[in-house]
Amino acid sequence: MTSTESVPETIDLGLVPQASAADTARAVNLVLLPLLARGLIVRRPPIVAGAEKLDLDRRAVRELQRLRHRYGPGPLRLPLPRDLALVLDPEHAKRVLAESPEPFRPGNLEKRHALGHFQPYGVLASHGTMRDDRRAYNEKVLDTPSPIHCLAGDLLTKVREEADAVLAIGEATGRITWDDFIQRWYRMVRRVVFGDHAADEPETTELLGSLRADANWGYLKPKNRRKFERFEVRLLQHLARAEPGSLAHLMHETPSSAITVPHMQIPQWLFAFDPAGIATWRALALLEGHPEAAARARDEVAGVDLAQPHELEYLRACVLESLRLWPTTPGILRDTTQDTVWESGVLPVGTGIVIFAPFFHRDDERLEFADRFEPSLWTGDHDPDAWPFVPFSAGPVVCPGRNLVLLLTSAMLGSLVQRHEYRLPASRHLDPTASMPSIYDPFHVTFAVRPLT
Repeated sequence: MTSTESVPETIDLGLVPQASAADTARAVNLVLLPLLARGLIVRRPPIVAGAEKLDLDRRAVRELQRLRHRYGPGPLRLPLPRDLALVLDPEHAKRVLAESPEPFRPGNLEKRHALGHFQPYGVLASHGTMRDDRRAYNEKVLDTPSPIHCLAGDLLTKVREEADAVLAIGEATGRITWDDFIQRWYRMVRRVVFGDHAADEPETTELLGSLRADANWGYLKPKNRRKFERFEVRLLQHLARAEPGSLAHLMHETPSSAITVPHMQIPQWLFAFDPAGIATWRALALLEGHPEAAARARDEVAGVDLAQPHELEYLRACVLESLRLWPTTPGILRDTTQDTVWESGVLPVGTGIVIFAPFFHRDDERLEFADRFEPSLWTGDHDPDAWPFVPFSAGPVVCPGRNLVLLLTSAMLGSLVQRHEYRLPASRHLDPTASMPSIYDPFHVTFAVRPLT
């Protein structure tokens, strides 16, 4: 029975199982509160560092495994003031994603309140006709179906130049810090989205960062209209230049309607590139800890001009595996727009659904490779859709920038490893003979770097 079928009036299926008060308290304390504390919209570095030390995601996975043993495959309702349900079964996770946006609405209540701080007219916060319109516009500009974006030649030149600047720091000082990397990463992002004129104009990035920090609080913090208006003015000023070789130029050439609000699609792109930088940095740490993988990555880019378009399958796989091990979107949220029928009963309309990605990515009761670095999951004939690995969500509302993000992150990673090698202190080194940590704090990672001889 699919979610769109009505429940026969003569059969009372009842509601899906509900957790006890004690189990609800455990789920809130071990799964939901740590998720919120780290920051759903922008990460809070001190809390991420503490979460790593406490191994919080492993505790969350263990708790969800325990709930699955006790209550079955779910979904499992939590008796809270806001109706919520946890997804515990991979087939249910795939169903929710495949049947979005109806009857599983991506722009759920909490997400709309949070995104209202900095992208009230973005596609993620939209529904119905407005979502369809904005989604189509995003897909056109981001060239969603293509692994190689139509502007790849221009965009990859920017990536290579910023990677060279990072490496110049490493060669001068013998090390590269997170701050060294992320400042050049943001510079690259502004050049990709707006053009080279925005490279040394960090105000847009800083304003967005401040608005996203507000958004972490959702409806608990009032919206700062003055700050938002300053941010909007900066977006419009950049777009007015429509610099060739940038997404802004492509936007200028892409038709839009009265409801598209093109400039309000940009905040999500800038937002998405932030965790993409985190994933790239973590992938570099994975390669440092796995010499055979690092050698294969270097072989893939040996003699390659990374300012030219290339589909780097293995380096993409390394980024994707970084995202599997440590999802940058750990909580995928939906709201039901109608009653939905499951094997165990009915989930009422208006229920918030939580897919905790680390549970499905690191479920060691069902995945023998759960806690190791396994880029082969994303290469060759392997089918990642056989299990719900969802670093970019999935289904009809999969991230429209997936291919663009992977193009730029793999090029950046390839540029960093092509002619240099890295070392981490023991405290940050990822031992391939041990289980990968459930959380890996990228903000306190400093690589020793030297050119390859």
